[in-house]
Amino acid sequence: MYEERSGRSETMECALEDETCQLVLKRLRGLGEGEFGWVRLVDPTEGELTQLAEELGLHPLAVEDAVQAQQRPKREHFGDVLAVALKTLWYVDAEAAVETGELMVFVGPRYVLTVRHGEHDPADEAARRLEADPGMLRFGPLSVLHAVLDVVVDAYSDAAAKVRAALTKLEDCVFSTSRVDHTEAIYSLKREVREFRDAVQPLVPVLQGLLAGPGQEGQRFPPKALPYFRDVADHLNRTDTEVRSLDELLTSVLDAQQARVGTWQNDDMRRISAWAAIFAVPTMVAGVYGMNFEHMPELGWSYGYPLALSLMALASGLLYRAFRRNGWL
Repeated sequence: MYEERSGRSETMECALEDETCQLVLKRLRGLGEGEFGWVRLVDPTEGELTQLAEELGLHPLAVEDAVQAQQRPKREHFGDVLAVALKTLWYVDAEAAVETGELMVFVGPRYVLTVRHGEHDPADEAARRLEADPGMLRFGPLSVLHAVLDVVVDAYSDAAAKVRAALTKLEDCVFSTSRVDHTEAIYSLKREVREFRDAVQPLVPVLQGLLAGPGQEGQRFPPKALPYFRDVADHLNRTDTEVRSLDELLTSVLDAQQARVGTWQNDDMRRISAWAAIFAVPTMVAGVYGMNFEHMPELGWSYGYPLALSLMALASGLLYRAFRRNGWL
């Protein structure tokens, strides 16, 4: 529970079955002027959310969206309630993977309801930021929406920086002298970046819609609150550009890796061909003198055997030198 002018807050933790919850609902019903409540739920069941929705006057479709947790980032209006769905995102260094969750934010006249699915909870950090800057509470429930969006977008930026670092390491490996195929690692990171894009890219028009002109959501926002939301939108646009760049760069790195693999295969084929040509000469000479005909030149000559071996060695040496000079060996 927050008081907009004083910045004071009151926190209560409960489950929907507890008597404490009934006390919270009673407190929500008795909110006075300049007060609003923030209800935070984690992985609620449909029954639990339905019970709370009845108290807050939420539309059944809003309850359905919050329970299913398979929504793309979007915004909708259910009467005087603004519903915003967004993806939470964090980077796991040990697995080089992007993990995502989901957060639904319902902004009513005197309350905010957040429904979280997944491990990462931006609401904790958002609450800390509101406590550190109680002046934001003058915007009422919109201050919670701003704080949550700000935390989520900051997490996007941090994850993008870590993905960039992982990509830089992959680039160094691809262009190193070692002959290791990193195609699987590149493709795996590219798939994570695609998941990253699915979280960031659809949120851009959502924020643009919140900042729209007259007749849209922007008209509902206090003019003094708009610059704060524009700042979040600017950070999101930069992150969106960064993620697009990472995706394109990963495609280039993947192409470079495939080109290097092709070069390695060509090098191997040239080596095999060069050695085959070198061994072909002594094989030919030995084949000629191994035909066991009675009348053949130099069969009775005492220097015939050393001459044949010398011819084999000389021809093989000349071929070896030629291939070395041409870079085949």
